[in-house]
Amino acid sequence: MLRILEQDNNMQKISFHSATNSFRLPQKKKVRFIIDSIFANEGFFLGTLNIVFCSDSYLLKINKNFLNHDFYTDIITFDLSEDSSEIIVGEVYISIDRVKENALTLGLPFKEELLRVIFHGALHLCGYKDKKKGEIAEMRKQEETYLRLLNKT
Repeated sequence: MLRILEQDNNMQKISFHSATNSFRLPQKKKVRFIIDSIFANEGFFLGTLNIVFCSDSYLLKINKNFLNHDFYTDIITFDLSEDSSEIIVGEVYISIDRVKENALTLGLPFKEELLRVIFHGALHLCGYKDKKKGEIAEMRKQEETYLRLLNKT
């Protein structure tokens, strides 16, 4: 059963940034609330989370430099938590270009696809994987759960 947290000023531990464009996320307060709920429901304490919106070229450089991958992606998540810490610290980089293209390809509204990708990054920090068929199915199920929760709040 999902827990719905009380909204408080402590959710400022989740920050949104724009690296190479002037993208501004609508409904930041609601999105912060859901992200914080993800960590609470998964049994984690969130220290800080920086979500950086960027371009394809910006994220490609990160993908090449840090992961040795030479391809476009919509999201890269870095867990910066200390090994022995119970506090999650992370950075999530999201290509707005890629999310827009994926939304068109999938026939989804941009906002829905963007929120799914944001929640996807938070779920990665909670230990969810998406390399195997079963992992992908579970990740999608969780993304849907939190999209529905956002729509209820």
